Amino acid sequence: MKITDEMIHPELRSIGKMIRYGFHFKNENTFSHMQKILNVTRGILRPKNLQWKNYVTLSLHNDQLKFAVAKSNKPKNEAVGLLWVHGGGYALGAPEQDGGFVQKFIEAANCVVVLPDYRLSTEAAFPAALEDCYDTLLWMKDHASELGIRFDQIFVGGDSAGGGLAAAVSLLARDRGEVNIAFQMPLYPMLDDRMMTSSMQNNDAPIWDSHATQVAWQMYLKDHFQTEDVSSYAAPARATNYHNLPPTYTFVGDIEPFYDETRIYIKNLQQAGIPATMDIYPGCFHAFDQFDQTKIAQKATINYLAHFIFATNHYFATQT
Repeated sequence: MKITDEMIHPELRSIGKMIRYGFHFKNENTFSHMQKILNVTRGILRPKNLQWKNYVTLSLHNDQLKFAVAKSNKPKNEAVGLLWVHGGGYALGAPEQDGGFVQKFIEAANCVVVLPDYRLSTEAAFPAALEDCYDTLLWMKDHASELGIRFDQIFVGGDSAGGGLAAAVSLLARDRGEVNIAFQMPLYPMLDDRMMTSSMQNNDAPIWDSHATQVAWQMYLKDHFQTEDVSSYAAPARATNYHNLPPTYTFVGDIEPFYDETRIYIKNLQQAGIPATMDIYPGCFHAFDQFDQTKIAQKATINYLAHFIFATNHYFATQT
């Protein structure tokens, strides 16, 4: 799906034109270069008006496990526990980059946010990132009292590749039966390594396009890329059983590469009887909600926070 400038939402058009003609994820070196810049700016990105603590501990596999915990400066007990996973094509990123999401969630509801600082594909391929996220979820459950969160209201979510990891964590948690997840919010998630949907074909939208997707999947799957030997825990779109997954909300723009795979994922959940809803934003490219100065981004933010607040009032899970 070739994207012309005229297809971009009017509020985003000038931003999109500047981005698409000035920057592209060309190869693995691009991801590595951006990560070096991000590592220098992590402290700047961290929200200043929240409690933020970085943890380094050992996972159940005796691997180093890194994550952050964000709380209100005036935390209340019985909070929702939210495992929030950053994006970056599985190859780039850090918890601090999602400080905006964290601040909005904590301001909207009584919640504590736990953010995995998972291993990127530049250092370790699948399943390293998933193991780190899932092990952080287990830590979160085991330390629920210390965190001040409810055992029956553990949520998972994330944006882009973080959304893909959130969906994968939900699959893994269901299958292992160690943690019951009450709700998931995988925003514009990266789910399908096969890259066969219409919206993915030759998509050259701003921020993230088909080429970036291919490079990212190659890095994440390594020798398994473009084979049928890919786990649904790596690419949740490959799942065949959607029963007993958590209630779900997401949103996506209709000109971005992940548009179709997001719609298909929600449809599969609905057919399995899962309460699953999504909002679609015409003319919006990947991560458009990050441009807070636009009314369309503000609308998306209001809507996903409303669904988050609704979930805190309605979705609970049986304790394990």
